[in-house]
Amino acid sequence: MIRKAAIISILGISLTQKEISIFKKEKPWGVILFKRNILSEVQVKKLTSSIRKIMKDKKYPILIDEEGGTVTRLSKILDNTAFNQKYFGDIYKINKKIGIALYKNYIDAISNHLKKLGININTTPVLDLYKKKAHKIIGTRSYSENPIIVNELGRLCVSLYKKKKIATVIKHIPGHGKSNTDSHFKLPIIEDDLNLLKKNDFKCFKNTNSFFAMTAHILYKKIDSKNNATHSKILINKIIRNEIGFKGILISDDISMKALKYDIMKNAKLAHNAGCNLILYCAGKTSEVIKLLKETPYISNFTKKKTSEFYKFLS
Repeated sequence: MIRKAAIISILGISLTQKEISIFKKEKPWGVILFKRNILSEVQVKKLTSSIRKIMKDKKYPILIDEEGGTVTRLSKILDNTAFNQKYFGDIYKINKKIGIALYKNYIDAISNHLKKLGININTTPVLDLYKKKAHKIIGTRSYSENPIIVNELGRLCVSLYKKKKIATVIKHIPGHGKSNTDSHFKLPIIEDDLNLLKKNDFKCFKNTNSFFAMTAHILYKKIDSKNNATHSKILINKIIRNEIGFKGILISDDISMKALKYDIMKNAKLAHNAGCNLILYCAGKTSEVIKLLKETPYISNFTKKKTSEFYKFLS
């Protein structure tokens, strides 16, 4: 499988000639869709079909960030604003049986929509632990302030999507919940020690069995005082791979976010060197996509193997 180790984004509701050329020549590993790419069911089906036709790959990875609540890209097709993760976490806390039944019905419905649109990866669940005094960027996107509930519902979410042949991306590993700022605009710094993080934030991500995970652009000062998690070999090797035990494909969060202090080229290179298997770029600027892909290496043997497992799962 000849693919560049990046997930790109596009500008509009259909591919431009330059974007068609990018897919043909550079062969990015996958593409992520945003609200700007979505107008109607018919249009999205046509878009995803055209991308797969260009790539000559019926299983080509097409992602979306459809968490529900404040993060919904399908608002022109369906209303998913009422169903954030806190909604399901609160019900589950009161009555597990009812909570599981409602969550199953919800994920079944969302999965059916995604499959109909030609989308095979949803960048959910958010496994960040809720903290009252933290920045509101996570807030209702978190299931709970209880790491056990977060972990249980995260594992349930992954398994329910798998039953519907949709892959998931657990995020923001190893934990964004205690962040004091929004990483879209500024680098959050967490000062908790390793033992406290192990018992709380890191615990949320264990044994989730997701094909994919997305890193947090966060500096864990007492673990690696110099590098945020996306750029940290220590965090990726010691915490994400060993302590948490994540075995799948690790995707960087968006390298155009302002938490990362360099340009997208250096951000991408540092993420790759630290241990991210795929680089995520969400801004959709064609000139930057071209530059990025020209400098991006082809996927590693590890990523090829894991991608083959993902394709087999889709069969």
